[in-house]
Amino acid sequence: MRPARSNIGGIASVLKPDPAPLAIDPPPPSAEAAAARETGSRPSPGEILRTLLWLSIQAVACLAVAGLAAVVLVRVGADLYEGLDPFVASARRPFPGSTRLAARGLSVDVLRQVLLAGIVVGLAVWRVGGGWRSALALDRMRPNGMRPARLLAILLVWPVLHILWVSGTAAISGANLPPGGTRLSPALTPSLVALWLLTVVVLTPAAEELLMRGALFAQALRRLGGPGAVLVTAAIFAGVHAVSFNLTQPLSLVPLALALGWLRWRTGRLWPCICLHGWSNLVSIAYLLWPLGT
Repeated sequence: MRPARSNIGGIASVLKPDPAPLAIDPPPPSAEAAAARETGSRPSPGEILRTLLWLSIQAVACLAVAGLAAVVLVRVGADLYEGLDPFVASARRPFPGSTRLAARGLSVDVLRQVLLAGIVVGLAVWRVGGGWRSALALDRMRPNGMRPARLLAILLVWPVLHILWVSGTAAISGANLPPGGTRLSPALTPSLVALWLLTVVVLTPAAEELLMRGALFAQALRRLGGPGAVLVTAAIFAGVHAVSFNLTQPLSLVPLALALGWLRWRTGRLWPCICLHGWSNLVSIAYLLWPLGT
């Protein structure tokens, strides 16, 4: 099996509002949005759509910059390391072998997540300075809006529900995913497998949650309130995982996206979202690959 992309986080206890937006300041809230906040009413459909569009642009831009930079850096760096001309035509390049190709592809995945996390944190530091942890819901001084026992129960139970949903949507779409029916690529060495697991379980959840339930959620929360922020960031999270107009993967991620948004809203913290995201990925991998010997 090829190294798959990862599922590529109200604040009732927070006493102070989130800091200003991270990157470029978003367009000011419309008059109806300001009135909605003052009266406690729901934002209008137009305000929701404008916020969804603005945050989607930011998400796509961050992902595109991180992905393109990772491809260029790995291509040039690997070629120089192997003594090749990075600018030679593809037709004249020697075949590096399946293991090296797999290593390059995995390196792109790793570097993309590292760069994405760096972009989000860098923009937060540039925008709010020392308050970047609070801007990304990483401030440990904030009280947790959920009891630890309840949070632990959610973390333990949710992956099972997630697998049931993913298996059901896959069966409906004709892409049945039986347990133990998937195999890792033979081109992956044990060290590459370990790096892939680290990427899927740790790096990807951390980077994606910093963007989705960190930077974007904070902006959506100010403009739309808790429920609106949950829905908008869930839609963006599912949408960026669409591949070749295939809606199977985005549909399979909707419950997880909603759960991550709700957890971010309810706890006021990003760490629970990162843990749930990574835990769900790990359980999904175990479901698809276990037992490896059959």
